[in-house]
Amino acid sequence: QVQLVESGGGLVQAGGSLRLSCAASGRTVGSYFMGWFRQAPGKEREFVAAISRGAISTYYADSVKGRFTISRDNAKNAVYLQMNSLKPDDTAVYYCAADPRGLMTLVQGTRLEVWGQGTLVTVSS
Repeated sequence: QVQLVESGGGLVQAGGSLRLSCAASGRTVGSYFMGWFRQAPGKEREFVAAISRGAISTYYADSVKGRFTISRDNAKNAVYLQMNSLKPDDTAVYYCAADPRGLMTLVQGTRLEVWGQGTLVTVSS
């Protein structure tokens, strides 16, 4: 099974950018659909973005469409989330997730096979 570790979170001003990374170990991520979720204080965890195994297809939550970009490098066993034009509402712990079953299964976020520990993103106004 693959293990996931997120990095790249931090404090940024509104309008700024951050790039999150998700490093995988234990098994190649090439066989997994990958995604990002987030959980803001006092709120449920929500889907952010997902990418297919060969990076042909991507899917985004409406709230981040046009501002965030998910990408992957299977050779480096990594997935990324480029976040631009950040807003205070983007403040959350961001989690990387992996599942072999399908892109929409990942989007639904139910009983996914692997989760990372999360990285905190704080956007100040």
